[in-house]
Amino acid sequence: MAGDTLGRVTGGSGRFITIEGPDGSGKTTQVERLADRLREDGRQVVVTREPGGTRLGEELREILLARHGGVEPTDALTDAFLFEAARRQLVRLVIRPALADGMLVVCGRYSDSTLAYQGFGAGVPRETLRALDTAATGGLRPDLTILLDLPVEDGLARKGPDDTTRFEAEHDVAFHRRVRDGFLALAAAEPDRFLVVDASQSVDAVAREIWVAVEAVLVDAGSEPESPVARIES
Repeated sequence: MAGDTLGRVTGGSGRFITIEGPDGSGKTTQVERLADRLREDGRQVVVTREPGGTRLGEELREILLARHGGVEPTDALTDAFLFEAARRQLVRLVIRPALADGMLVVCGRYSDSTLAYQGFGAGVPRETLRALDTAATGGLRPDLTILLDLPVEDGLARKGPDDTTRFEAEHDVAFHRRVRDGFLALAAAEPDRFLVVDASQSVDAVAREIWVAVEAVLVDAGSEPESPVARIES
């Protein structure tokens, strides 16, 4: 599994934190909880998501996640190209500039999701995905990745009809189990970057575990609170 990792490359004095996990694991809630806690602590924070965060990224999000009833379906490699296009725009226009300005960036999903979904889940060779991702991101890796983990059936059960994307509607439980296993394999390969959190706990308990890990990253970086706070809405 060591070959599935890329070296972390961050710019400036900022820190890059991602929150990952299978569908229904509570990523959006925990991104917002973490961002609020960072603001209360006087930190400069930029909040964004994948795919999205830019005009192009949000348009690609609609294409990638919309349910289309099987009309002109895309294959997994096509999906990977589109996710990486959105990612490149986000890195270039939002993440790298914020890091260079010394801000904290909190992003819901990033490169690990492509490896988990299109790689482990759908079977695209991970060497291909890593090459695409390196081209898109220039090797930019998070300083900390929070993996929210829970059983697949529990996560899918949390998804309401209006919150169901193409990936839940068109893939079976076996696919989602491969995705979960992929995330856990990636975390096992990079224990210094990942924190795996049991997402079946209460929202407050999950948020507390995340905050302990984030505080450690900030202390290690010698980061001091600053103001005013900046935010880019996703």
